[in-house]
Amino acid sequence: MDDINIPRIKPSEEIEINNNPEEEGGSIQIPKINIGKTRAWKIKIGKRGKYALLVFGVILFIYGLLTYRLYAKAIKVKASLDGIREAISSQNFDAIKENLGKTEDTLLELGSAYKPFTVFKIIPFVGAYVSDGQHGIIAASYGVETASLLVEVTEPYADIIGFTSGSKQSTSGEQTAQERLDFVVKTIPDLISKADALTEKVKLVRSEIGTIDPTRYPVTVFGKPVREKLRGGLELVDTSSELLENGKPLLEAAPYLLGVDKERTYLVIFQNDKELRPTGGFITAYSIAKVTKGRFEPVKSDDIYNLDDQYKPKVSAPEPLIKYIKGPYTLSRNYRLRDMNWLPDFKASMDLFVREIESVGIDDIDGIIAVDTQVLVNILNATGPIQVPGFGEYSTKIVAECDCPQVIYELESFADIEGPIVWSENEPGKIVYAPPNYDNRKKIIGPLMNSVLANALGQPKEKLPMLFEAILKSLTEKHVLFYMHDAKSQDAVEVFGIAGTLDEYNGDYIHINDANLGGRKSNLYVMQEVVQEIEVAKDGTATKTVTITYKNPKEHDGWLNSVLPNWVRIYVPKGSELIEFNGVEEKQEVYEEFGKTVFAGFFNLRPQGVAKITLKYKLPFKIEKHYNIFLQKQPGTDSPLYTVQFKKQKEEFFLKVDREIKFKI
Repeated sequence: MDDINIPRIKPSEEIEINNNPEEEGGSIQIPKINIGKTRAWKIKIGKRGKYALLVFGVILFIYGLLTYRLYAKAIKVKASLDGIREAISSQNFDAIKENLGKTEDTLLELGSAYKPFTVFKIIPFVGAYVSDGQHGIIAASYGVETASLLVEVTEPYADIIGFTSGSKQSTSGEQTAQERLDFVVKTIPDLISKADALTEKVKLVRSEIGTIDPTRYPVTVFGKPVREKLRGGLELVDTSSELLENGKPLLEAAPYLLGVDKERTYLVIFQNDKELRPTGGFITAYSIAKVTKGRFEPVKSDDIYNLDDQYKPKVSAPEPLIKYIKGPYTLSRNYRLRDMNWLPDFKASMDLFVREIESVGIDDIDGIIAVDTQVLVNILNATGPIQVPGFGEYSTKIVAECDCPQVIYELESFADIEGPIVWSENEPGKIVYAPPNYDNRKKIIGPLMNSVLANALGQPKEKLPMLFEAILKSLTEKHVLFYMHDAKSQDAVEVFGIAGTLDEYNGDYIHINDANLGGRKSNLYVMQEVVQEIEVAKDGTATKTVTITYKNPKEHDGWLNSVLPNWVRIYVPKGSELIEFNGVEEKQEVYEEFGKTVFAGFFNLRPQGVAKITLKYKLPFKIEKHYNIFLQKQPGTDSPLYTVQFKKQKEEFFLKVDREIKFKI
């Protein structure tokens, strides 16, 4: 048995210390250690110990090689993923397919290289990270399979979404937008048959990444963000998954919506988002349109006031309309058709509207499509300026008169160029003065719709991607809403999020809904910021403070921009208890609607002014392991700035679409 000698020092015997370190020269004596007099400890290692050391060394060496191999495989995966990103950037389907194939191969190699490390899953703490790695690799493999199937499904429509491909199906360079739309309509059955396979693949991806917790990881490593990138990647998968899953019912309803088997008739209502109302804007005009095999044709347009002239009010209007709009409501306290989009839930508002318009002869329709002015801006951004016979050119060029797109300025000025409507004080309901074009908005609606449709559908193939993006943006950001009589179609638009409904949610929830009750177009300039702070007590009780700031930076002009009388409603989880509500001039009693608790009130926002509303309330549930919140955007709004502060975690974003946020404690 070999001996290993380890020196042992006995200070009392072997260390010589000079207790008078300062000598005549001013130097300091360093203590001496007499190594020569040390004795040694003896550690005896037997044959088993040597064998154990040898085995440990061999294992360490092997795992060193395996780690290097794993690293090399990971580098190959990264290179192939970079290739996919570059192919997507260049919008080339052939390159995407090639790199997807490479990625599939490199992921198989990575999975094989990672397998020896899975034995460490049994080790506390470390095991969670090892397990995350395995789930991540499997999820990535499913993701590549999903992407390959998605490419196969969408390649025939490559030109529509702005991609190039060697596929014969997508090389019809001479085709117009309408001809490509016809092609899409014909191939919908094929898309539906492949939707199930796509959905199943995505579910597999979600099941794998669902176990990964971003909060286990550091915020940064070597100064580079880790946790946020991981959270962003997981959210992207969730969003993509929901889009595919929620899109399937809409795809199945598409033949009905597009009139493939039978002509469909829609009532199109125009909501002016610059005069914001609960479902997206004040209803200014309407049109009757026919859709046959995807071809859209307006057949009649008119001003909403002309429709109201034929209507006999008989449904009681809500108190805020009566109190703040006054005018016609001093004569009768019953609803006018133009104000029937008062309920924030578009379906609920249209249930009433549809029932009442039957009395004025509009009863043979399949559904309602609501659009606002932002749809027009989005389309013109894609197509460029258009000519409207008899009315000139319309574009999205910003003009000095309103610091807004020229098309918005022209539409507002055509309808209201000389100022507001003046109602008689002596004869309630009678108009004393109205702008020259007050009764003639219908003149522009029909020609404008026809020109926009003809121009958009006649665009060359090169403009299709921008048109596709404009339409998708208008749909997802709630500038287009659908209401259908057919139950299956209504379910489809609700699931896809284009029905303007207030959704149920198991967790925290907020929907802020504003109504302009002054008739001016001040919402053209109003900006909104929302800050939410959640405090959690030791017992899990959650108290929430919401601060809503409204700003109008522009000067008063008496036409577009004036004092904004605003009725605000904040929808929160049912059972929430109000503690404070400040900043409003009038408060309504707390009530419940659409399965939510509602806090409501009134305030004025002046030009170049700021209004700030603060609410404090207790949530009806306790927060334990996680905190989830669902935020629903009001239709017609642009992108208010939201901040959610939960303990030390913070999310800041522009609310362009409905959004779910998840925090873990």
